[in-house]
Amino acid sequence: MYSFLLAIIYAAFISLGLPDSLLGSAWPVMHEMLGVPVSWAGLVTMIISAGTIVSSLFSDRLTRKFGAGPVTAVSVLMTAAALFGFSVSNEFWMLCLWAVPYGLGAGAVDAALNNYVALHYSSRDMSWLHCFWGVGTIISPYIMSYSLTGGLGWQQGYRIVSFLQLCLTAVLFLSLPVWKKARLSQQAAAREMKEAAAKETALPEGTAAAEETAAAESARSLTLRQALRIRGVVMVLIAFFSYCAMEQTALLWASSYLVQFRGIDASVAARFASMFCIGITAGRFLSGFVADRFGDKRMIRIGTLVVFAGILLVAVPVEMDQVSLAGLIIIGFGCAPIYPSIIHATPDHFGRENSQAIIGIQMACAYVGTTLMPPLFGVLSSVVGIGLFSGYLFLLAVLMLAASERLNRLVR
Repeated sequence: MYSFLLAIIYAAFISLGLPDSLLGSAWPVMHEMLGVPVSWAGLVTMIISAGTIVSSLFSDRLTRKFGAGPVTAVSVLMTAAALFGFSVSNEFWMLCLWAVPYGLGAGAVDAALNNYVALHYSSRDMSWLHCFWGVGTIISPYIMSYSLTGGLGWQQGYRIVSFLQLCLTAVLFLSLPVWKKARLSQQAAAREMKEAAAKETALPEGTAAAEETAAAESARSLTLRQALRIRGVVMVLIAFFSYCAMEQTALLWASSYLVQFRGIDASVAARFASMFCIGITAGRFLSGFVADRFGDKRMIRIGTLVVFAGILLVAVPVEMDQVSLAGLIIIGFGCAPIYPSIIHATPDHFGRENSQAIIGIQMACAYVGTTLMPPLFGVLSSVVGIGLFSGYLFLLAVLMLAASERLNRLVR
């Protein structure tokens, strides 16, 4: 049952990655047809990010009330409907309108599935989960490319992905009994463990009642203020914010850096910028084989050291273009284990009863980082120069590592 459920979760994460690279691959055509400036893509992504932040913050209450399975099914249905809405949009305001359910659905499913895997599966499974997200981000540009080169238009590309999402939605709704059965099994196992522990300690009746009340209290949804008061939460949010800001900055600005600062041909730069995503995806697949052996803390440290090595290669002032290009791929490999490891360690750091709320806040922080920090680099680069790229990534990596190590000292 758990293996079947994990396969469904993997498929859901492929679907989560599918839309993420659609807008970027289609926008050069979309903005001309819609008659809007190229820069207006940022408005659509900001609306999506705002929706994901809101739904991530509410994911704890939704998941506690309805369960991870129904939340996932409804969220994927919302993204499918939003993508179909994109495919029939012929005005820019329509894109903005459909971006709202897209963001709300994406944030809820992201937080719910991350927490479910963190609670019930291994570090290996978490690493492979995010590998499948990368598979989705790699597949969708090919779907859009097929639609554009085949004369079908960008609308058909969105329509194909929306139909794939609808198929997954049907599978998710059909699998709801499996989610329910798994939830009941987990609750029964938890009760048995609690009863066994009570018998071993032979607690007085009043003490047992008090502990049961305390457990019930801890099972309630946490507010943002309550979560931030938990020891170490602020540090994990800083670490997560910094990592996601670093990843998105590298993804967005790598090609521009290679072309404008390194003088590399634009076609070569674009190809190697895409290799950054492939590096993350391949790195997460390989990390899955060693994640359980090394543990989350060590995987974060190893990944960060590899990121530093990649940044050094990107920054080193040599004539050989291959050095900078290889550095970009190495940064992707280094990024691979960090995100999954931070998520998977959350229940151990802050308790299983608090993990859904904290992972939801982490997701919100992630989207804040990816929304604000890459544009900030754009502003700084217009003043200082795009050569700031490697230094900007280095500072974010240092902040992430410092916050992560501080967290380890607070929660050990």
